[in-house]
Amino acid sequence: MKNKLFLFFFIIVLSACFFSGCQRKNETSQYRMSILIFITGIVTGNPPYEMLTQGALEFANENPDINIKIYEAGINQAGWEQQLKEMISGGEYDVVISSNPSMPDICINASLMFPNQKFIILDAQYEGHPAIRTYNYNQYEQSLFLGYLAGLITVSDMPFTNNQKRIGFIAAQEYPLLTREMVPGFIEGARLVDPQIELDMRVVGNWADAARAAELTSAMMNSGVDVFTAIAGGAAQGLIRTAVERGAYLVWYNTNAYDMAAGFILGCGIMEQKKLVMEVLNDVADGKMQYGISATIGVKEGYIGFIFDDPGYQNHLPADIRAKFETFMDDYFADPSGYESYRN
Repeated sequence: MKNKLFLFFFIIVLSACFFSGCQRKNETSQYRMSILIFITGIVTGNPPYEMLTQGALEFANENPDINIKIYEAGINQAGWEQQLKEMISGGEYDVVISSNPSMPDICINASLMFPNQKFIILDAQYEGHPAIRTYNYNQYEQSLFLGYLAGLITVSDMPFTNNQKRIGFIAAQEYPLLTREMVPGFIEGARLVDPQIELDMRVVGNWADAARAAELTSAMMNSGVDVFTAIAGGAAQGLIRTAVERGAYLVWYNTNAYDMAAGFILGCGIMEQKKLVMEVLNDVADGKMQYGISATIGVKEGYIGFIFDDPGYQNHLPADIRAKFETFMDDYFADPSGYESYRN
């Protein structure tokens, strides 16, 4: 009798465990694939992350058998790695997609605990790890033509320029892509206009401190800077506010920002983040994604460009500057390789 009772309760417990397991499996198996979009920051107010999210959600809408989870890790970079590990600890995501130059190191550390997890990182460069694939935007190209436009503006007689030929670059933090490609490209582009142009480059220390960015902007303007750019996330709001209040011009990376400061932001580059993430997701879904390698994509591949058709550019930049800039851009787009020598 005792054996029968034991067997009865064993079957009950086993059935409960089996049912629970099947229920969890059914919750995830309703999708052919589950993908985590890991946002290193917050989406709202960050155009590259907005484009990334828009592309992912649009892909999910077109492919209802693919589950897309958007996760915002917040602005505290020190917590990103632990949050990523917690998110993937259950093994429910086939692929993690993120976009930040600092993410390769974080994903390498995470893969030590979760070796089967796959990672795809946009706007970053790393190769050789079998679980990581990266796509590196050719930010040297975008920096070169934004620098050229900044050079045209700083040597002009526009109302907020001066005679000191100084342009400014505010960064949230230093990282290899910034120091190796973006800052050199920006000043080299400006010096194609005038070799005597100088660059004042300063670092906020994080991606969120707008007050600190405002302080740096004021100090740089006091030293003669009259045209700025930034790679600073939310901190860049301090730059924009100060430039508008005191009178200075800006050229902008990666997105259409003309309306953020009409008459002050005079040129905007664009990186096709939405287009890229949709193509990446399509390759993942089709089983075509290759890991362990990195791809560099730019003007020639159709992922880097400039926004010409906005009133913020057409109505606020003098016609003679636009003519010079557009001639330069026509030449560059016709043969980007002709400017490769400026990297050295």
